[in-house]
Amino acid sequence: MGDLRGVGVTPSFNQSSVSNNSTPCEQVDTSGHVFFMVIYSLMFVVGLILNGFTLKVCRPQQLTTSSMTIYLKNLAAADLLISLCLPIRIMYYASRSVPIFQVFCSFGASAFFMNMYASIIFMGYIAANRYLKIVHPLGTHILGKVRPAHIISTVTWVFLLTIMSTFIILLFLTQNLTSVTNRRTCEDLYSDQVNLFYKIVQFGCVVIFLLVLVSLVFFYYSTSRRLSLAQQRQPASSSNKKLAKSRRNMLVLVSVFCVCFVPYHLVRLPYVFLRRQCSHSQVFFYLKE
Repeated sequence: MGDLRGVGVTPSFNQSSVSNNSTPCEQVDTSGHVFFMVIYSLMFVVGLILNGFTLKVCRPQQLTTSSMTIYLKNLAAADLLISLCLPIRIMYYASRSVPIFQVFCSFGASAFFMNMYASIIFMGYIAANRYLKIVHPLGTHILGKVRPAHIISTVTWVFLLTIMSTFIILLFLTQNLTSVTNRRTCEDLYSDQVNLFYKIVQFGCVVIFLLVLVSLVFFYYSTSRRLSLAQQRQPASSSNKKLAKSRRNMLVLVSVFCVCFVPYHLVRLPYVFLRRQCSHSQVFFYLKE
């Protein structure tokens, strides 16, 4: 569920509470919140339009149902759900209301990151499917069949929803609601049990990201190598043109993955460990956002 402890930064606090029971690091500059609200609003509108269009184009009556279509539809659905989570984040930056703070830290942040890792996983399925079709074009594999693709997609969503639901239930069962008004970060809501669960999920998310990243690089390298060997044997064959197209598609997938997810993960890890240091917390917070 991603960086849940870092996303909540500045709900409500007054000057007296800051001076009496907080450190200077907790006095977070909110001048960037207007910028965040504008950018997230644009992302919401654009994401809603483009992903909605993608889901419409991928309807079964317009395209022959295939495993690739199924994975693409689920990827578009995950991206659309990410867009639908943005209004909660926008309200969080626009308001210092305690109910909005609670909704954001429990449902809003966890739903956002659940869908982000759904996108990562389905991009991995798409890349693996394309790779297997290139390496074993005449063979059959489970990722390339329609029924298994439906099952794999369903199991993936159930797995992610179970983790998200468990986190939310633990949070509501263990948080102290009477003192929530004095809390400034989502981390302040965590009990020992929630904090332990969070760390386990955090480790699992990093593993998923690294596995998909390494797989995408390997798939692209293998596709390029296969194309080079084929071009040496038959420079102008039609199969080489198909391999070249497949390599371009794989390159697009790797590039999109790296642009969308690698910078965030490179910033998130140092932010988690250095956020207590006043000299670094603000820099890494804005980089992460």
